Amino acid sequence: MRLTIVTPAGPDSKAGNRATALRWQSLLEAASHQVEVVTEYQRQETDCLIALHAWRSADAVKRYRETWPEKPLIVVLTGTDIYRFQHEFPDITWASMDAADLLIGLHDLVAEDIPERYHDKLLCLRQSAPKPSVAGSARAEKDQFHVCVIGHLRDEKDSLRAAWACYHLPEQSRIVVSCAGKAHNEAWREKALEESRSNPRFHYLGELDKPKLEHLMAVSNLMVISSIMEGGANVVSEACRAGLPILASDIPGNRGLLGDDYPGYFPVKDDKALARLMLHAETDAEFLGDLRAKVNALASGFSPESELESLELALVRCKKG
Repeated sequence: MRLTIVTPAGPDSKAGNRATALRWQSLLEAASHQVEVVTEYQRQETDCLIALHAWRSADAVKRYRETWPEKPLIVVLTGTDIYRFQHEFPDITWASMDAADLLIGLHDLVAEDIPERYHDKLLCLRQSAPKPSVAGSARAEKDQFHVCVIGHLRDEKDSLRAAWACYHLPEQSRIVVSCAGKAHNEAWREKALEESRSNPRFHYLGELDKPKLEHLMAVSNLMVISSIMEGGANVVSEACRAGLPILASDIPGNRGLLGDDYPGYFPVKDDKALARLMLHAETDAEFLGDLRAKVNALASGFSPESELESLELALVRCKKG
């Protein structure tokens, strides 16, 4: 098929939506499809449009449906679509969802947070990650328990929660937190830099390339995902594939990937509870091993082969209408 993927994130962006679009392009081209990734849809002919973002790609969805009313249309629901925009801008967001032949959700609990009328259109897909090339080849410093936070610094990610949790740790704790990701704006950059200057347990590393991110994960004992809202964070896939234990905020986007029985959840924005869990992981080898066993058991569900299988199923379901 000739496929067009539209994403609001531009060619130079390292945002999750751009990474998803490029990963899907690679997977689908390897399966003999022709795939174009664009930031604006200009009514060009295609066999199917895949729109990342119901709200941000609303103009592209409307333009495509007006131009090609009988052709398949897939709309991918992001975290902000589900947990913000369908409440703040319901007419625009739901119009995209109405226009779609198929909706893709990126975690298993999406149906609980969208109107029931869309459930029959919904297919849940788990984003993939490759096996990291440096896993096991690097080691953390012996006198540190290394915690990493990876992702763009913005309000939705609550990016400094692990840094603030450090203030509740006992003096003898060996925990240090490294945060990697591009700041959403100058205010977030300044907050991260100031925290890095004033908090001896926290280091802001800025935006890192892929090899450096893989190295950071390889030397880390634990990852913290503190988001307030998530549509299904790809960093969960990356951590599971790397065998890196996770502590995650208790939100649907994390539960929908890690499962209800995962033992590493903490309440949203609760740095004291996060500090207790971080300390528990540092001092209790059995607890840390349980977390590691859980992510290892989940790893196969985040493989590129599984993601391609879901994408192919989406195309089949979309064509059947």
